[in-house]
Amino acid sequence: MRIGELAAKTGITKDTIRFYEKIGLVTGQRLANGYRDFAPETVEWLRYVRTAQSLGFSLAEIARNGEELSDAPDAAEALSALFEEKIRVIDARMAELAALRADLDARVGTGCPLRAAGQTG
Repeated sequence: MRIGELAAKTGITKDTIRFYEKIGLVTGQRLANGYRDFAPETVEWLRYVRTAQSLGFSLAEIARNGEELSDAPDAAEALSALFEEKIRVIDARMAELAALRADLDARVGTGCPLRAAGQTG
């Protein structure tokens, strides 16, 4: 299918599809007239990409994990492992943000909030 049809079926712009092709996330064949031709399964792959993005995965993670999942004997188990790892990353980031918030909160009203905690002068 051509890029316009793929864009219509997925709700993704042609520019985004071209970008995904440039970074190797999707591949299309070039027809003799220069048009891109994408396999029908590209529609489902792009839906997967969008869902993964909405779950916080970067395009690099999606590309890497897509390759891993396609080679995995049990894709459901492999996908669950990826989700568990993403949860660990999110939990660590939430802890960092909570510590940052506490530090900022401790500096409110100190006169010079940019001075290190406990520093005088």
